[in-house]
Amino acid sequence: MKIAIHAFDGITMFHLAVPQMVFGEVSRQGLADWETELFGDEAGSIVTSEGNEILGVQALDTAQDADVIVIPSWFEDLRAAPAELSAMISTAHDRGSTIVGLCLGAVPLAQTTVLNGRTAVTHWRAFDEVAAKGGSVTWDNSVLYLDHGDVLTSAGTAAGLDACLHFVRAQLGAEAALRVARSLVIAPHRDGGQAQFVERPISPSSDNSSIAEVLQWIDQHLEGDLRIDQLAAIAHMSSRTFLRAFQAATGTSPAAWVRRRRLDEARRLLELTQVPVEQIAPKVGFGGSATLRQNFKAEFGITPAAYRRRFSVA
Repeated sequence: MKIAIHAFDGITMFHLAVPQMVFGEVSRQGLADWETELFGDEAGSIVTSEGNEILGVQALDTAQDADVIVIPSWFEDLRAAPAELSAMISTAHDRGSTIVGLCLGAVPLAQTTVLNGRTAVTHWRAFDEVAAKGGSVTWDNSVLYLDHGDVLTSAGTAAGLDACLHFVRAQLGAEAALRVARSLVIAPHRDGGQAQFVERPISPSSDNSSIAEVLQWIDQHLEGDLRIDQLAAIAHMSSRTFLRAFQAATGTSPAAWVRRRRLDEARRLLELTQVPVEQIAPKVGFGGSATLRQNFKAEFGITPAAYRRRFSVA
């Protein structure tokens, strides 16, 4: 199997290395005859964002007969792909090649026809901008990767490892994927989506001092009964006026904001302490541990216990 990986000036070495490392391990383990090569807009060399020169990059037409074409990343300004690259991706897809867009590499795929009417995933930081561009692609940040069989996209950065391992599993079976994962000392499968990595703003950009005061008060009383009438009284507003002002300042409802802040505090306690989940739940206002687990899994796609194992620094 020939796997062509796109390289360009400014790409990070990590993004470029992920598909080479995973797919190359397939051959090194003797699991299948998979060959990887780098191609660019023209033959020659590229310079990574770290300042390292990569030699031996092949010309664009080298990828035309590849079984798999991987776009491992893209420019952070989400610029339009060169017409020649877009045409090559579309032609290869029509011919039967599998197209893979890792991290921001899903962006140039969305500029072709290969994702028309489909759901895709990319790095969460790009979601608002790619969604604002319109088009027929539906963007989903609740998963680490999405596989349509002929087109595979992944979430940010390390999720490219998950997507590449998934491709190995789909092509060669679970045992082969496990052998590759063990050799690379990475998890053969991760639960959840990139929602668990998204940074949430603690306060909105608002000039409304009354709402800002309420937000600060919420953070100091997460364990309490944060009813609308109580929050409105702190803002010195009627409940109806408060709801309108809160929505305008934060873009969400008080109930949604409180729930999110409680989950963020639970996440912080899981990372920085060894306090049991049963004690964290009342501290952040969820009452019982079952309620916390249900809300945590719904928001982040992972249980509190699994999150602590992955991110704890305590």
